[in-house]
Amino acid sequence: MREVAIVGVSMIKFGRYADRDFSQLAAQAGLEALKDAGMNMKSVEALYSGNLYATSGSGQRILQQMGQTGIPVVNVANACATGSTAFREAYFAIASGAYDVAMAVGSEQMGKQGLLGSRGDPATSLEGRVGSYMMPAVFGMAGMEHARAHGTQMEHFAMASVKNHFHSTGNPLAQYQKESPLDEVMNARMIAYPNTLLMCCPTGDGAAAAILCSMDKARQFTTQPIKIAASVLTSDPWSVRDETLADINTLTRNAAKIAYEQAGIGPEDLNLVELHDCFATAELLHYENLGLCDEGMAGKHIASGATWIGNKIPTKYEEDIAPFVDKTYKPKTKTVVNASGGLLSKGHPLGATGVANIAEIVFHLRGQAGARQVEGSKIGMAHVIGLCSACTLNIIQK
Repeated sequence: MREVAIVGVSMIKFGRYADRDFSQLAAQAGLEALKDAGMNMKSVEALYSGNLYATSGSGQRILQQMGQTGIPVVNVANACATGSTAFREAYFAIASGAYDVAMAVGSEQMGKQGLLGSRGDPATSLEGRVGSYMMPAVFGMAGMEHARAHGTQMEHFAMASVKNHFHSTGNPLAQYQKESPLDEVMNARMIAYPNTLLMCCPTGDGAAAAILCSMDKARQFTTQPIKIAASVLTSDPWSVRDETLADINTLTRNAAKIAYEQAGIGPEDLNLVELHDCFATAELLHYENLGLCDEGMAGKHIASGATWIGNKIPTKYEEDIAPFVDKTYKPKTKTVVNASGGLLSKGHPLGATGVANIAEIVFHLRGQAGARQVEGSKIGMAHVIGLCSACTLNIIQK
C-alpha cells in the first residue's frame, strides 16, 4: 500500500445554521480545504461524503454546490464515526493506488435535535424498564461502573468538562467558547448522573473536509506533507457479557492496539489526541482505552494536569482541583487531550465530527492552532466511536 498524506483541511464554525442546508455547509468546507491544498475541484478524483441523516445522495448534493465533475461519489453512514469512516475510505482509495487525490467531507445539520437514543432489541433493551438507552444514560451508566470499580468521583468526571471548556476559549471554530469552573459544572442541571448539562456535548450543524493525496503527489503541493500513519476501523467483538450494558470500551481498545502497531509508536509518543468526549464520563474512560494511563487511573490522570494544554492545571483552577490530586501519581503520558475544546464545547454534528477531529490535529502539526497550540506537536491521534457500533482511529504525523 502507498503512503498517503493530507494536504488540505477545513472546518467551518460549528453552530446552528437555520438559513442554510448541510450541502451548503459541506461545500464551504470542501472549497476551503481545496484552497488550503492549493487545488481546485478538477484535481479531485473521488469524493467520500459522511452524513448520517441525509445519507442518500449527500455527496452528489455537495458536488452540485462545488461543481460537478463526473467523479465517483461514495456516501457513508456509520453512527458518530460517519465522517471518520468516509475519511478512511478516501485513505484506502489512495493507498490502494486507485486514485491520487480524494476529498473526504463530513457534514450534518441537526439543529436542536435533543437527546439521542435507540429502542434497540426488545429482548435486551433497557428502555422504560430498568434504565434507558438514551445516550446520556448509556454514558452515565458507564461512568458509574468505572466509579464502582475504581473509586472515581463525580468531580473527576467534571474536570474533563472544566478542561475542555477552558481549552475552547482558544478555538474560534467551537460552538461554545466559555469557561465553566468546577462548581458551575457540578451544580448544573443533572441529565444522567454523574453527567450534568455542562458534561454533555451539544448538537448542532457543521462540516469539515480533508484533501488526501498519494505521498508523491503531495510533494507537488507542499514540502512538509502530513502523513497518515495509521487508519483503523473496528466494531464490537462477540463476548460473554451483560448485553444490557453497552460496551463502549472494547472496540476502542482493539482499535488502539492495531493503530499503534501500524504506526510503530506507543501512546507515550502522542503529543495530542482529539477523542470522543460526547460526555465527560466518556473522556476519562477513553484515557484508559487508548493507553494514555493505566487501568483505573483516569481520575488521577486528569487531576494531575497531564491532559491539559501545557500539561498543568491552570492557576485559576488549582484550588478547586487540589483536593483530588494524588501527589504520588506519576503520569504515564503527557498527551494533551481535546485542545479544541472537545465535543463538549466544539459541538457534535454527527457526520462532521470525525473529519473535524482530523482537521484539528493537522492544525497543531502545522503550528496553526493559535492560542490553543500544543507546542512541539509531531504526532496526533483522532478518535471517534459510535454505538452502532464503530470506532475509528487515525494517527497523523509530520
